[in-house]
Amino acid sequence: MLSPTSAAAVAAFGLTLLGRCAAQAGYGSQNSSTSLPIVDLGYELHQASLYNSTGGFYNFSNIRYAAPPTGENRFRAPQLPATNRSVVQTGLPARICPQADPAWLLIAETYIPEYLAGQTVFNASSFNLSSSSGGGLPVQDPRTTEDCLFLDVVVPEAIFNNAGKGYGAPVLVWIYGGGYTAGSKSDSGNPAGLLTRSESNGGEGVIYVSMNYRLGAFGWLSGPTLQAHGDANAGLLDQRLALEWVQAHIASFGGDPNRVTVFGESAGGGSIMHQITAYGGNKGPVPFQQAVPQSPGFAPLVSNQQQEQALTTFLALANVSTIEQARQLPFETLLVANIIQVGGSQYGGFTYGPSVDGNFVPALPGELLLHGQYDKTLKIMVGHNADEGLLFTSPFIQNNSAFAAQVVAELPTLAAYPKTVEYITNVLYPPTFDGSQAMGYTNQIGRTAALVSELIFTCNTFYLDKAYGNKTYSYFFTVPPALHGNDIPYTYYNGASASVASVQVAIAMQEYITHFAETGSPNEAGVPYFVMYGQNATVQDLNITGISEIMDPTANARCDWWQKALYV
Repeated sequence: MLSPTSAAAVAAFGLTLLGRCAAQAGYGSQNSSTSLPIVDLGYELHQASLYNSTGGFYNFSNIRYAAPPTGENRFRAPQLPATNRSVVQTGLPARICPQADPAWLLIAETYIPEYLAGQTVFNASSFNLSSSSGGGLPVQDPRTTEDCLFLDVVVPEAIFNNAGKGYGAPVLVWIYGGGYTAGSKSDSGNPAGLLTRSESNGGEGVIYVSMNYRLGAFGWLSGPTLQAHGDANAGLLDQRLALEWVQAHIASFGGDPNRVTVFGESAGGGSIMHQITAYGGNKGPVPFQQAVPQSPGFAPLVSNQQQEQALTTFLALANVSTIEQARQLPFETLLVANIIQVGGSQYGGFTYGPSVDGNFVPALPGELLLHGQYDKTLKIMVGHNADEGLLFTSPFIQNNSAFAAQVVAELPTLAAYPKTVEYITNVLYPPTFDGSQAMGYTNQIGRTAALVSELIFTCNTFYLDKAYGNKTYSYFFTVPPALHGNDIPYTYYNGASASVASVQVAIAMQEYITHFAETGSPNEAGVPYFVMYGQNATVQDLNITGISEIMDPTANARCDWWQKALYV
């Protein structure tokens, strides 16, 4: 377990741990004008919404990439947008998909700074959700709309002006995190720093793209009943359509569809793993060439019973009994049902996320990678943080019985396999608190955080490294407290910030990501050399004291065991 951090680091802790920063109204100062360029997309004409004179880039905001997922299109795969060339689109109004957060986040925000400061025993009465929530539904962001399948393109002026005149520029496509129930294309941060870094040291620069995808029940309902009348994993299908949009249209902005790198954190990184393994690799190359999954995370949702229960609960909250009836309801009714259901998620969970559906997701990504069922042509750079699990760990797990109960809560199918539960609790994560076990835990909370870290986040990076023959690049973010999401302000570094304790690490991260997008290697002058993962499982340790090479702590027998999915 990490040692207690400074008061400043603890004070900086907040919901940004989810990988979501404060909402961005735009990427720089707006400079609207009828002189801003217009791109012909065939199905519509879209004008840049602003030009940032400081950074020298255009922002094309809120480009529609899919038809409205409303009415009969609810809970189905996204459809192509209709042709509408009668009016030039300007990117207004701003749009985000319907959001929901679990109530336990209010507890996490309170107890984690106390835990990092050394407190390990907590009084349940001190965490009163009812008083914290004010007794009502949260105020909705005015940008919220069910018709939310839009994307942004941010492109340096020189690249845009070269469109159609030569080789296209590399493209970075961001998939945001937020537990598959919250987040948006503009809320992770301002990409200006990434664009600047991509042009440093003679770099050619990159185009930045980010897309919305459906969240919560709107994007992740699943199970046999849903699939008889709709499409599971609609959020993944949204992302896929947006990535196909990039293939079809990015050349109009000066980009090269054959040089696309997709990157994303948490749910975004987990989504990338599902895109890499889509259809078990049976439908040809994926619509990108490189990937940078950061802290790729998802709950292993394989049980049809779990999926059916989530559907049944959602329909009951909406006061209907079938998915067809739900398609006829007012949006506000579904919005409230989603908020209530996600709000009541068990501690550490979000109710919704990718599920095994026998189609886009034929099995868990780890299994598919183990069995060679994925696109093997990609180049991979992957990263994880030192303590991914603490944010999702209940402070009330204080004994062995509570830990065992948490194992079954994470993996409900294990209720029928007590010997497997015993193996997990006594062999993989034994009640030995001398610091010799996974992540050096010394108490039950640290033990649970180690379980959550490896099951849901860090082992995923090890699966990718192995699948690509260890010819990957892997970073290990350890700037204290190195919790889940702490690396996002570094990815989106734009100058002095209370969330960035090391400017060196922030600049290095941006250089590594952008140069990887440009060349397939993160290495360039001015930053510490980044070696391949290799047979020695070497990761680039990004620490407050500097950048060095260490052995990957996820290269262990526990991750090998988890990848076999013996709990299914």
